[in-house]
Amino acid sequence: MRRVVFNQKGGVGKSTITCNLAALAAHAGQRTLVVDLDPQGNTSRYVLGETADGEHADAPGAAGFFESTLKFSMRPPKTADFIVPTPWQNLHVMPAGAALDELHGKLESRYKIYKLRDALQELDDDYDQVWIDTPPALNFYTRSALIAAQGCLIPFDCDDFSRRALYGLMEAVSEIQADHNAELVVEGIVVNQFQPRATLPQRTVQELVDEGLPVLQPYLGASVKIKESHELSRPMVHLDARHKLTLEFAALYEALTRPKTRAKRRG
Repeated sequence: MRRVVFNQKGGVGKSTITCNLAALAAHAGQRTLVVDLDPQGNTSRYVLGETADGEHADAPGAAGFFESTLKFSMRPPKTADFIVPTPWQNLHVMPAGAALDELHGKLESRYKIYKLRDALQELDDDYDQVWIDTPPALNFYTRSALIAAQGCLIPFDCDDFSRRALYGLMEAVSEIQADHNAELVVEGIVVNQFQPRATLPQRTVQELVDEGLPVLQPYLGASVKIKESHELSRPMVHLDARHKLTLEFAALYEALTRPKTRAKRRG
């Protein structure tokens, strides 16, 4: 299963959600790949820790992969050449790099939009799950991820700006579905930084539910523990497996991966 975590708004928890769900998948024994397409590289540092600036600092990663698509070669490199292991068992990453910014214009002008999809399809036998983090913009990399993915998760951080942006975001996903990837399914909206005792978050999320939007349960609460998780580069399942937020991530992961049951037909 290939999933993309996508929102055009920054600061909504894309990297946090991507890494923690991927870490849970790997912890459960699933061969898991994280693809970091955000030039800021927060996801890469989160799962790699010190090795992001150490032994893997010069790894070609996502930038190397996309650069290779601009060149003709009799023996093109394998997608696996751009992937590195993390300190966590079963978890690998295609790390981001600042060079992604430099490549963006060339890739867009030469219409390399399907290259990521083709590369990840080649890895279907190597990984059980692929989680793709995107930059906070609807650019070439985000469109490539949406075309490559089968499922889409949309982080939502419970404010009015996020809500206003949500409708345009859903339209953008629908356009990708119609024009490039009929297989893509919006699995749901992930409510992040939820404060159950505050009136505004409760009302905002309930309005989304009342509109029939696919809001996922459980909601992810706000906790200073996640900042410690970022600082130590330890996903929550490896930092504190019994913490309330870890259990919320685990319940969300279970909801996403639980086999879907079909209603029986009558008559």
